[in-house]
Amino acid sequence: QVQLVESGGGLVQPGGSLRLSCAASGSISGILPFGWHRQVPGKQRELVALITRDGYINYDDSVRGRFTIFRGTAKNAVYLQMNSLKPEDTAVYYCNIPLATYAHYWGQGTQVTVSS
Repeated sequence: QVQLVESGGGLVQPGGSLRLSCAASGSISGILPFGWHRQVPGKQRELVALITRDGYINYDDSVRGRFTIFRGTAKNAVYLQMNSLKPEDTAVYYCNIPLATYAHYWGQGTQVTVSS
């Protein structure tokens, strides 16, 4: 079993910032890759940021230059720094481990609402 716990969401005005946290625990070992995804009602979940075991990072074009994914000092903690937030960033954000063994595990997500 693997547990993924996301936190840090909230209500923020356009142009504001939030930092999301993800903590992974359970039957995991080593340094893992992580992805941050988001989903709005009626749409498919989309990957917005990815960090691999080796530290390779990639972003969806919609967030590149505004969002930053990085690892914390705690093992298998990952963060998403979101700056210059836009109303279209409003979604539930989830973290995920993009490996076959763990990919079916999802946390409860954290709601991000960008509105004035």
